[in-house]
Amino acid sequence: MSETRERVGTACPSCSPDEPTAHEVLKPGGQATVRCTACSHVHKVKIETQREVERDVVVSQDGESFTGTVEAPPDETVEVGDEFVLDTEAAIMLVRITGIEIGPEERTEEATMEDVATIWTRAVDNVSVDVTVHPTDGNRDQSRTVSLQVPGDHEFTVGEVESFGDERFTVEGIQVRNGTDYRFDKFDHEGDMVFAKDVKRLYARDETSDAWSVW
Repeated sequence: MSETRERVGTACPSCSPDEPTAHEVLKPGGQATVRCTACSHVHKVKIETQREVERDVVVSQDGESFTGTVEAPPDETVEVGDEFVLDTEAAIMLVRITGIEIGPEERTEEATMEDVATIWTRAVDNVSVDVTVHPTDGNRDQSRTVSLQVPGDHEFTVGEVESFGDERFTVEGIQVRNGTDYRFDKFDHEGDMVFAKDVKRLYARDETSDAWSVW
């Protein structure tokens, strides 16, 4: 099995002195030995290593919260709404930034990692979605609420029937969470679609009994 070597982009004195090309790092260090992948020329080059900063990340998931850390270049810009993969002791998960703390009781919508104290996030790879289910006779007093665990990229579409275990319903309206890129905070037109990770609440018509109507 061939060894997978680190690759860097740098100029090659043999075939590309003015433009960077891909090189394999044969021997790392301050003056690294590299080999051009285009012409196989071996030469030495100084590889600059960028300093990274470590910042605390608070993750909210299903009403609970826990902490992790992330490393990034100090000049990298982060903003509310960004998503990134976070490796924690519990699991590797996709999270979305909901707040950026740059000082005691001081938050902002955007900052460089150098200025960040804590990043507040919400897990979005698997999410909990609350659904208000109305009976078919329209009696809202008999409505009930169910909570679904679904992948964050699951698509809920107004007018479509959804089935989860014993639950079966038609989506009639979708309330969207704050801090998303959607133009409206509620959708109720046929064909409107919202990803589960962006849903604050679904409004639906119960179809459970209809599943047995053929009998």
